[in-house]
Amino acid sequence: MSKFFVTTPIYYVNDAPHIGHAYTTILADVLSRYHRTLGDKVFFLTGLDEHGQKVMQAAQKRGLSPQAHCDDLSPRFLNLWKTLDIRYDDFIRTTQERHKKIVQLVLQKVNDNGDIYTDEYEGWYSVAEERFITDAEYESGQFRDVKKLKEKNYFFKMSKYQQKLIDYIDAHPDFIRPEHRKNEMLGFLRQPLGDLCISRPKARMDWGIEIPFDREYVTYVWFDALVNYISAAGYGSDEPKFKKWWPADVHLIGKDILTTHCVYWTTMLFSLGVPLPKTIFAHGWWLIADTKMSKSLGNVVNPLDLIESYGVDAVRFYLMREMVLGLDANFTPDSFIKCFNSDLANDFGNLLNRVSGLIHKNHDGQIPQPGILTPAEEDIKTQGNALPGKITELINQFKVQEAVTSVLDFVRSLNKYMEVQAPWKLAKTDMDSARRVLYTAAEGLRIAAIMLAPVMPQKTAAVLDILGASNTQPVWGQLKPGTILKAHPPLFPRIEVEKK
Repeated sequence: MSKFFVTTPIYYVNDAPHIGHAYTTILADVLSRYHRTLGDKVFFLTGLDEHGQKVMQAAQKRGLSPQAHCDDLSPRFLNLWKTLDIRYDDFIRTTQERHKKIVQLVLQKVNDNGDIYTDEYEGWYSVAEERFITDAEYESGQFRDVKKLKEKNYFFKMSKYQQKLIDYIDAHPDFIRPEHRKNEMLGFLRQPLGDLCISRPKARMDWGIEIPFDREYVTYVWFDALVNYISAAGYGSDEPKFKKWWPADVHLIGKDILTTHCVYWTTMLFSLGVPLPKTIFAHGWWLIADTKMSKSLGNVVNPLDLIESYGVDAVRFYLMREMVLGLDANFTPDSFIKCFNSDLANDFGNLLNRVSGLIHKNHDGQIPQPGILTPAEEDIKTQGNALPGKITELINQFKVQEAVTSVLDFVRSLNKYMEVQAPWKLAKTDMDSARRVLYTAAEGLRIAAIMLAPVMPQKTAAVLDILGASNTQPVWGQLKPGTILKAHPPLFPRIEVEKK
């Protein structure tokens, strides 16, 4: 038995959650559920980033204090995670006292190590990004709400650890994934690495955690937010817990926060003398008609809208099925309907309908005896027994989309087996063979349901309940002959699209 510590980014509370937030959190939930089925001890951490200028500005627009704004918006995330059947182990908010104490402890330690200094800086400041940008970045025109600022601030000696980080990345091929993101970071690190401004004067922005060695300043949002990964794990407050869980096995992030996690966060950990996470995995964006989701474009998808129409498991399945980790994916209503009808209604749901319908019609609703297997059944049995190992290997490689596809391939092989064997015909001439075929198909369906359970926990639980196999393992032969199948409605009724 081993441990698995997975984290999502902590999400800004400057707006309601959207499909981008939902995707990362469902992905973490799916990974954690798979690892729990393997018997691993799992710690799944998610939460909210509640400090910073954007949060303060969003609160001001609503006529609320920043804390009241955060307290109002945080239940929206919690309620969505509940709706999405996400089972996290800890939900951290950066306004919690347990976190603020550790941030101040970290700041003090890094300062004591000689890695923080003061300097006066003049340059372009992007309010949207909450950081100073270079002249080249300013001239690119890609940054919004930019103004010229001159002020004294505290800086973290990030550049001190540049070569150490390069060496670490080279020595740990799985540290930044996928491969092209690792190459992107190495390219970034070939340029001179500046130091990181880690403070904001209270006179300009006071919504943050006070710097312990200078009460006139609060800490910069990234130096606050990134610490959540160790503050929740017990750093500085619960040493046995911290030793049990750290380092994190994977930080799941979007590709837009790659630099902050692979450079800012890692150099902070170097300064603290804390081990780096095992893997930082940057997934792509969900696009709408090949365009990044954006409030200004009005193309942000609310996952709750999809859930109300098609159910939570269908949404979870679609998001895991359609995005290859590391690449972008394009959301369209047509692609969702196609995925639903093809994979869920025609393949998975139809297999259950066929098996249960024939068993009720010809075998008194009881799971039949398996009989003596022919080569056709032996082939299905071999596939079924090999599936858990194959899925485990793919999950360990973060190939979730391939894992889901592999289960569906097995489901399709079961449907093809049913077509070839035609147990509805066998029931007229050879009842023993009909029983053998239906047992094999039902047993294959049971194993497929178990392997899809982390992705679709509710629908697969329903399938296993119908089969009377709720607490079984994905090993061939655990479906008991004589078990009465429960009556059920269609698992995934087809979505009928009106033809124009």
